[in-house]
Amino acid sequence: MRFKYTFQKIVDLKSNEKTQAEWVLSGAIGHLREEEESLSTLFSEKNSVETELVSAAQHTTASELMNYQYYLDHLNNRIRCKTADVRLAEKDVVEKRGILSSKMVEEKVWDQARNKAYLLHQATVLKKEQEVLDEMATMRHKASHG
Repeated sequence: MRFKYTFQKIVDLKSNEKTQAEWVLSGAIGHLREEEESLSTLFSEKNSVETELVSAAQHTTASELMNYQYYLDHLNNRIRCKTADVRLAEKDVVEKRGILSSKMVEEKVWDQARNKAYLLHQATVLKKEQEVLDEMATMRHKASHG
């Protein structure tokens, strides 16, 4: 007797949902890495401009120094915005991890239910087989004594 689980489509659905959640989390982690790299680039650019400013301070005009300062202010604003973007991306990763975790639990619950049903099926099949063997033994016994 072949095992056919009544709720197999739900088990498959839960597995697919978990796989989708893994992909979504992977995308969120990729986005976070991009934001972190972008922030790192901004910090590097800021450090470079600050170094230029220090070395140029002795032999540049006041208006050139003002331009450096304006550019540094611009970089600081971009760093603030990018830091906020990184925080949002981190929050998104945490949220996606939570979703994946719940999908994994759901999949496990349904998989365990399927496994219990399979074990019950196996026990039923074995019991029926034993009943057939017992019946055959009873028939042989009756035939040899009767």
